[in-house]
Amino acid sequence: MRARFAAVRVCDVLRRIVTGLALGAAMLTTAGVASAQPPFDVNALPPVNPQPFAGTEGAWYSFGVPGGVTCVMDRQTGSYGCNGPLPGAPGGANVVTGWAGGPPGFGHADGPMYGATAEPLPLPPNTRMSFRTVSCGTDGVVTSCLNTLDRSGFVISPAGSYAF
Repeated sequence: MRARFAAVRVCDVLRRIVTGLALGAAMLTTAGVASAQPPFDVNALPPVNPQPFAGTEGAWYSFGVPGGVTCVMDRQTGSYGCNGPLPGAPGGANVVTGWAGGPPGFGHADGPMYGATAEPLPLPPNTRMSFRTVSCGTDGVVTSCLNTLDRSGFVISPAGSYAF
């Protein structure tokens, strides 16, 4: 009986240690995420009419943002992203993409995303393009995309590009 009580007590102590470690890790992760947020509220910007930005028979929207970057929102898959010169992007990436079910990531591509037009219609400063849970907007210098489903997204800025 004592051996059984001791085993239960050891398991309880181990459970508390593991729980404490997990909570500590969650706090560190949350602190790291909280420090990398968009510089402005994308959804506070007025939306543009998406029709002039539609491509491939309305399958996606493409638009230009500051710095010679092209962004695309795929209406079929829900994916979104931008490609071109991304200042300070991790690993020198020239593409950042995300989708409605997860956070975005950076990568490299030899050509434009989705075969987007070489000279897309520019997104006017202080406006946003939205499709489902994703909005991308620019203040004329900084571009940010936000997925309201999981509060993830990315920022493209002359000061550096990052995901959050």
